[in-house]
Amino acid sequence: MGYALTSGIFDELLGQPEAIEQLQRAIASKAEGVHHAWLFTGPAGSGRSLLAKSFAAALQCEQNGCGNCQQCSLALADAHPDILTLATERVTISIDEVRSLVQKSQMSSTVGDYRIVIIEDSDRMTERTSNVLLKALEEPQEKTIWILCAPSVADLLPTIRSRARNVLLRLPSATEVAELLIKRDGIDKDLALKSARQAQNHVGMARRLAGSQDARARRAETLREISSITNLSRAMLAAEKLLGVAKRDAEALAKERDTAEKEHLMRAFGLAVDERIPPNLRPQFKDLEENQKRRNTRALRDGIDRIFTDAESFFRDVISLQLQANAELTNEDLIDELNLRVHGTTVDDNIAVLDAITEARKRLASNVRDLLVLESLCTRMILRQDVAA
Repeated sequence: MGYALTSGIFDELLGQPEAIEQLQRAIASKAEGVHHAWLFTGPAGSGRSLLAKSFAAALQCEQNGCGNCQQCSLALADAHPDILTLATERVTISIDEVRSLVQKSQMSSTVGDYRIVIIEDSDRMTERTSNVLLKALEEPQEKTIWILCAPSVADLLPTIRSRARNVLLRLPSATEVAELLIKRDGIDKDLALKSARQAQNHVGMARRLAGSQDARARRAETLREISSITNLSRAMLAAEKLLGVAKRDAEALAKERDTAEKEHLMRAFGLAVDERIPPNLRPQFKDLEENQKRRNTRALRDGIDRIFTDAESFFRDVISLQLQANAELTNEDLIDELNLRVHGTTVDDNIAVLDAITEARKRLASNVRDLLVLESLCTRMILRQDVAA
């Protein structure tokens, strides 16, 4: 049996029918009580955070997720006073951050029916920090709901997993992502599918590539620099240029996202985009600005991670050609550059580069300097000119 909501609160979550139906059952029966702890797991790009936000909005909404009322609008704009979200920019979530959340979770709700706490990247909690959260889950506060997001259930303590209902997400297909871009944003079919593939099926990244010539140009510059690495000096120069690409990408994304969120919040309060903010609403807008500043400190790291993702697509294409896999290439427009690698390297060489990208991600997460991480990675990508010739 399906459980249809009154509107498309989950419309942008692609390829998740089982997860959505599981949550719809909980929402439809919330009068009987909602389980106090949830764990959303799935790979990067599967929509864990968006699902958590949408679920929280539907729980607060009197119509179970209309997507249009003030409760939904505030929740989707990250401005609902009864929905607390922790998205740390640190390598680990500190014990003080979780203690503060636990304390706030015990307060009564103000405008919604529930006090909802969302912890993104909950896999970043140490065991000691997790035990602070565990105490709150063992003795749940009435009308308080915890939503944890992590790549997999193995990333959390068994004692926490046992108290939370797991909702498993998968990465949507490139076709599903493209169909959403075509339907929602009016993107040309060929561009939508190409963007979905280049984004490795990540909806947000695909939307940026499809809708922004600058984003496509930055991606092209990234791959041009990577394919040009033929000696050590080129590797060092490429690392500097890639860091510049990441900085420009981070600044552009932050500006786009911050503007869209402020406009969304203005509409949630019934204000025109250019209207003066009334004094009684200024605290909500100040909270939004502070949340954006905290998030934007992570923007450069996110930009570098996008470079890693693009690099992975390039070297996977090389391996696919070497193995004669007859798979559709992500970077077919770079066939000459790909063929240089095909004939100048072995499969093992390129697998080693993919391993180096994984190691670079770990180093970046451990707060190794950005440029040092990129320099180390670029030296692993050197294609000797005599071989390339």
